[in-house]
Amino acid sequence: MERGVIAHSVSVLLPAAGQGTRLGRGPKALVRVGGKTLLDWALEAFAWADEVLVALPPGLEPPARGAKVRFLPGGRTRQESVYTLLTAAEGGYVLVHDVARPFVVRAVVDRVLAAARREGAAAPAVRVPDTLIEDERGHYGPARDRERHRLVQTPQGFFRAVLLEAHEWARAKGVQATDDAQLVLGLGYPVALVEGDRRMFKITYPEDLLLAEGLAAVWRP
Repeated sequence: MERGVIAHSVSVLLPAAGQGTRLGRGPKALVRVGGKTLLDWALEAFAWADEVLVALPPGLEPPARGAKVRFLPGGRTRQESVYTLLTAAEGGYVLVHDVARPFVVRAVVDRVLAAARREGAAAPAVRVPDTLIEDERGHYGPARDRERHRLVQTPQGFFRAVLLEAHEWARAKGVQATDDAQLVLGLGYPVALVEGDRRMFKITYPEDLLLAEGLAAVWRP
């Protein structure tokens, strides 16, 4: 057991250092939905955790929070930010969540944690509702079997030692990935899939804010 790591505790890692370029509203952590910032939504959703670590854009003043919340400067990429948070985490298990997903369904979190404790790594996912094709230089390409594909969400859950090993392997090999489950899979470990929830969509484009405002008006955690 690593010194400082508490076997059965849960650390939530929030890589929130993105500048929100596609959204065009400044640092994504400070974008407001339903009268609260995206960071507020995440901190409230994971208030039950043993600790919450947040990576913010360098130079951004951290808001005042309770003792269980720690802020660190983020890296140039999401992957760098997660690694920084991971090395500072004290939980035996970690949940990595994108603050751009403000609507966290606790039942999904519970499924992720249960699967991570059982198999070492887990991610929530939802079915693809539309026809899935390849884009062939702006033309309609071959259709793919959407029943074999999933849309991956967060939070993703891991035994901390497994995710740390995957990140250190990626750093040594120069491997980049868009989420943490890809790194764990690349190292050769299986990642369990559990049922996600469509309400846990990611706010990426301005039109996503319209959907988020509508859901925020009726949201009950």
